[in-house]
Amino acid sequence: MALFTGALPLVPPATGPGAGPQDTEPTIVALGGGHGLSASLSALRLLTSKLTAIVTVADDGGSSGRLREEYGVLPPGDLRMALSALCDDTDWGRTWRDVMQHRFRPGNGRGGSLDEHAMGNLLIVTLWELLGDAVAGLTWAGALLGARGQVLPMSTVPLTIEGDVRVTAPDGESVLQTVHGQARCAVAGSLENVRLLPESAPACTEALTAIELADWVILGPGSWYTSVLPHLLLPEMRQALCNTPAKRCLTMNLATDTKETSGMTAADHLHVLRRYAPGFNVDVVLADPASVPDRQEFEKAAAMIGAEVVLGKVGASGRRPVHDPLRLATAYQDIFGNS
Repeated sequence: MALFTGALPLVPPATGPGAGPQDTEPTIVALGGGHGLSASLSALRLLTSKLTAIVTVADDGGSSGRLREEYGVLPPGDLRMALSALCDDTDWGRTWRDVMQHRFRPGNGRGGSLDEHAMGNLLIVTLWELLGDAVAGLTWAGALLGARGQVLPMSTVPLTIEGDVRVTAPDGESVLQTVHGQARCAVAGSLENVRLLPESAPACTEALTAIELADWVILGPGSWYTSVLPHLLLPEMRQALCNTPAKRCLTMNLATDTKETSGMTAADHLHVLRRYAPGFNVDVVLADPASVPDRQEFEKAAAMIGAEVVLGKVGASGRRPVHDPLRLATAYQDIFGNS
């Protein structure tokens, strides 16, 4: 059904420090979800316009969870954040980024059906309903925003993350308890036996193609079990990541001991990837030295997955453990150049 007229608007030419002839730009695929993927995209868009974000689709909390349950759609929240991160640093880009991220709040003390919904989530779901195609809807959203790259879901169906967490039973015995859903897994502590449902879920075909044709694949940073690991739990995507001729870079988190990874070191994070995807090797592991107190242990774990460790100051100044886009872009540029 034809609902629009004319071609998709062209993305304006790159103007960032990495701008230049497009045939010299690396083709990059970044995988993850939430704030972690946004951090890598904010850096990578400064280096190339040949950029594809592949986003987890297992969120079941907040606005995304409500829309997923009520309309049976992919959870749009992480997809929205990826699109927003790809907006240009221009009046147009900043305005549309703010529109996408705008969240409705209760007015005059009264609750309403739009409360806590993000405007971008509603826009994305609208395009999906009009077009009947998740990838096409995201393409149109990206064109509207002037996004510097494309955003794709990792799967064409909503996914559910499930895992086991060790708890103490009333009789004092340690037992495994199943935790269902991304929102609960994110605060469960160190998880065991993490899995994706449905087990036979298809990967997005366009995402598999992008991985095959990339020069570099960037995995992380992000919530390790709910944003990073899911890409390696989906069988078709794990196979694509193992088989791609692209070089692979794993970006470590600045904070390792979180609600989701309680008690884990940076080296433990690498052991998790090896456990769930033994055939997945990495060329470079990028980490901030402040997040790797035991470098010898970390380098040993990195060697286990075939990786060289690159340490660089990529965190932002301040107390919060967030990546600085310019520092991260500089680190990526050095890694790409040295390859």
